[in-house]
Amino acid sequence: MKKIFLILFITPLLLSAKERIIALSPAINEILFALDANDSIIGNTDYSLYPKISQKLPKVGGYFSPNLEKIVSLNPSLVIMQNNNHRLSLKLKQLGIKTQIVQIDTLKSIKETILQIGTTLHNQQKAKNIVDKIDKELNSLKNIVANKKILIVFGRNPKLDKNIFVAGQNLYYDEIINESNNTNALHSNRKGQPILNMENIIACNPDIVLLLARHQDDGLNNKELIEPWLKLPISASKTKAIYINEKIYAGIPSDRVILFLRDFRAMLEDYCDKIKKL
Repeated sequence: MKKIFLILFITPLLLSAKERIIALSPAINEILFALDANDSIIGNTDYSLYPKISQKLPKVGGYFSPNLEKIVSLNPSLVIMQNNNHRLSLKLKQLGIKTQIVQIDTLKSIKETILQIGTTLHNQQKAKNIVDKIDKELNSLKNIVANKKILIVFGRNPKLDKNIFVAGQNLYYDEIINESNNTNALHSNRKGQPILNMENIIACNPDIVLLLARHQDDGLNNKELIEPWLKLPISASKTKAIYINEKIYAGIPSDRVILFLRDFRAMLEDYCDKIKKL
């Protein structure tokens, strides 16, 4: 009887360890690897680049265009996706494939997703440790500088005449700024991605500009990306408070937001040193 009990107890654990998971975004892929699901991940998307082993896994399309046939061909037991994939989720469920939909656009949702996936993987303690580290890094941002207007800009823009994509109030970057006791230079209630031109930027008059300019082989160097901003009549140009973050993780809402928070703190500390010298 005891032997039968042990078999019944161990079997569910063995089944969960053999879960076959497909991650339908780079962020989900990174969270899975951070939670030690290496042996369970059987596929991901085209831009799932970290960790390096992710690049060798079968690809099932892009973030916005996953291929149903490729997904099914890998015979997954679970497909984890963000909330832009509801239709795909319904199709997979009709085929008997389990899905999990997560949201990762705010700090709260990033942390909740890490905990949620941690529960799915039976690795709640590791998930909690990651969330605790995120909270610790957020707390470290406080009281470095305060009441400064910070503008976070996406992309590599050698010209500032139009189509400047920035972080509005709908993304976790805005929360990071607020957690540091500063404010987003752009105040917008638009749910979509805010797009500014030069006049809008001048009107915002940011004290600090952070360019999230992921490194690319486009022939542009950091000096060429910073120079247009230094020519603008804004507070940030007067103190030369124009910063660049080229890291891939700066644009991915995964557990590696911890690394971005450390970079953000270093930026604030540098700015603090600048204004002390004025």
